[in-house]
Amino acid sequence: VQLVESGGGSVQAGGSLRLSCAASGYTPSKYCMGWFRQAPGKEREGVAHIGGDGMTSYVDSVKGRFTASQDNAKNTLYLQMSSLKPEDTAMYFCAALRSDGGSCYTNDMEEFKYWGQGTQVTVSS
Repeated sequence: VQLVESGGGSVQAGGSLRLSCAASGYTPSKYCMGWFRQAPGKEREGVAHIGGDGMTSYVDSVKGRFTASQDNAKNTLYLQMSSLKPEDTAMYFCAALRSDGGSCYTNDMEEFKYWGQGTQVTVSS
């Protein structure tokens, strides 16, 4: 499985960005896909997950502002980010977890064996 993120950039607070993650070598129905982020000096955290059945979950800090989706025909995962805040500034990564039915049974990063290189998001106030 190979993952390549794109779409990061610099934006002012209140703005929007859409991140993309192009995936290859995987079957969408057999993987949970996750978006994670890591800010300078902080631990990496899970932001959103989307299961093989399309079900999504989000960390509380982004609920109502971020939307994860996937286009299985294009093997691409998206993270639409709106109402961005300076505290959203981080390197964003997509990752894949192989599981039965693509269920997102865990948020443990150690279980996500496949990672992209990351894309930087910077939100200025």
